[in-house]
Formats: sequence, C-alpha cells, structure tokens
Amino acid sequence: MQYVKFEKISLKNHPQFNEKWVQEKIKEDPAILGLGDLIVKDVERLQPRAGRLDLLLQEADGNTRYEVEIQLGETDESHIIRTIEYWDIERKRYPQYDHVAVIVAEEITSRFLNVINLLNGTIPLVAIQMSALQNEDQIGLVFTTVLDQMSLGLEEEDVYEPADRSYWENRASKKTLSIADKILEIIKSLDPSLDLKYNKFYIGLANKDGLPRNFITLRPKRETLKLEIRIKNSPEISELLDHSELEVIDYDTRRGRYYLRLQPDDIDKNQETLSRIIGKAYEEYGRE
Repeated sequence: MQYVKFEKISLKNHPQFNEKWVQEKIKEDPAILGLGDLIVKDVERLQPRAGRLDLLLQEADGNTRYEVEIQLGETDESHIIRTIEYWDIERKRYPQYDHVAVIVAEEITSRFLNVINLLNGTIPLVAIQMSALQNEDQIGLVFTTVLDQMSLGLEEEDVYEPADRSYWENRASKKTLSIADKILEIIKSLDPSLDLKYNKFYIGLANKDGLPRNFITLRPKRETLKLEIRIKNSPEISELLDHSELEVIDYDTRRGRYYLRLQPDDIDKNQETLSRIIGKAYEEYGRE
C-alpha cells in the first residue's frame, strides 16, 4: 500500500466544483455523511415561501428524517436560520416522523457553535464539517460530525397531539394494544407511578403528574408493535438479544435506541429478556 499525500482545497473558491456537485455526491451515496443507512426522499425540495431544501434524507428502516442544507465556506447566521426554518416546516407538515436539522459546511466556526448554544438545545441539530482533498486529478470528500444531535427543551408531548386508547384500537388493533399492556406490566414492576400516555403518532409513558418518562415508546400497527427502547448499547444487551427470539430491527447509535418488532406472543416467550432490558433502560433514563 502506497502513501499518498492529499491537499485540502476550498470548494467555495474552486472554478469547477460547486455546491450542486457536492449535493450530487451525497445524493449518489448518502452514507458518506456518516448518519447511518439513509435513502434520498427529495432533492431541492420546494418550501412554501421559503426557498428550496437541498436534500431530504430518511432512515432506510426507521422513523427519522434529515433536513440537510449544504454551504460552501464558513457557516453564517443566515444559513443557520434557513436550515432551522426548513426543519420546522418539514416537522409541522409531517409530524409522524422524527426530524433532525443537518448543516454541512466546509468550516463550522466557533461563532456558529455560540449561536447554537443560544438556542438552548431546543433544536435537534447536527453540524458536519466537509473537507475536500485533492491529489493531482483526483478529489475526495471527507465528512466529520462536529456537533451531534442536541434534543433538549420540548418533549414529544409538546409537539404531538394527544389521543386516547380507542383512537389506537381503531388505528392499530386491540391485539397489538394488548402487547402494550404487557410491556406496561413490566414497567410498573419497576415504577408503579408510570402509565401509558396516548399521543397521535406514538404511545409514551408519563408519571402520575403527567410528566413524560419516554425511555420506552410504542408504535402499534395492525399486526405488530414497534418497541423503541432508549438504552446504551453494550455487549451485555447485545448478547441478551442475540439469544432471544425477539426481532431486532436496528440500533440507532445517534439516538441511543433499540428498535424491536413484537408479535403478540413475544412477551410471554421473552419475558425475562425484556424485563432485564427494560429494567436497564429505566435505570439509565427512566428516573429523569
């Protein structure tokens, strides 16, 4: 293997490579951003009275969408505002998804980070620094996450509309709601004050005062239930799941969540495994 020296170049000042070129490269292979297994939902997506969103990406097997804005050169205030505005429009138009604002720039400045701190972490935002490297007639792009997703401030309950059990029995089924009930039994063995809180696009948890405790969220379908468990990944948890009969959809390293797809009889077959994993999740995040 031969060592090759690459020279860092500025795309903003380059006569050939521009923002459109970067957009095409990400479109061809969204994985280069380092955000996971993503698919392209739209390019140059028209925003009502607000211009066009560079890229709309979505998890290949998940519920998160990424509103991506590209900027050559340094980040500036107007670009930050535009990125957040597009994120806000998309999350209001499609509240059934989780949304993350993503800004990609050649230089993420300290001033940008200061502006983000002023927002008090109320926007789930990712900042990615892009470097263009050249060797003779070859050029490559390297993407480095400078700021990972911040998600403080508004809880999901503040964004999504409330619902009730009958709403979910009609939207999903009584059969899958019974899975949620069995999950709740495990949770109540850890904390009797917790109960199911029905929202329009998911079922969460709340304590007796109505405060959210969403270390577990549930999304019932007609035949199955998607269980989201907020928990740190570890060899212990991986081994438990590997030796169970549970269907693991994915582990989202950025959001720190396991996604499981449960059938009605999965709880009884995997009672001990689920109890241990949910108990661990409660210890890590359920007491917040």
